[in-house]
Amino acid sequence: MSHQHAVVWIDHEHATVIDFAFDDRHVVQVEREGGQHKVHRRSGIPGSGKAPIDHQYFDAVASALGDAAEILIVGPGSAKAEFHRDLQARHAAVCKRVVAVESVDHPSDGELLAFARKYFKRVDALRGDA
Repeated sequence: MSHQHAVVWIDHEHATVIDFAFDDRHVVQVEREGGQHKVHRRSGIPGSGKAPIDHQYFDAVASALGDAAEILIVGPGSAKAEFHRDLQARHAAVCKRVVAVESVDHPSDGELLAFARKYFKRVDALRGDA
């Protein structure tokens, strides 16, 4: 089932996708395959100290977004921007539906849904759709 709006909270290990309408919601949890991947940076060792891009993980998250007309991407670190860049490069049709990328810490599903509802209500009001 796909709704008008979807929000994805994403970090490098886990994503929560909620697509919703006024009185309904559907929650999907996506986990990165292979478990935790911690990058430790030590003096003298080359490398960026960043986790590598996991295209399989990003593909699974993109798929979980379904056919939602408008998508809000949120998260605490760099994964949200990396996911958005991956959508631009590899999932152009999904990327066209992204309305914003915002920083959000670690909310519960209820807090995430409330944030998204408030965000989309504001966007709809600016467009005159409210």
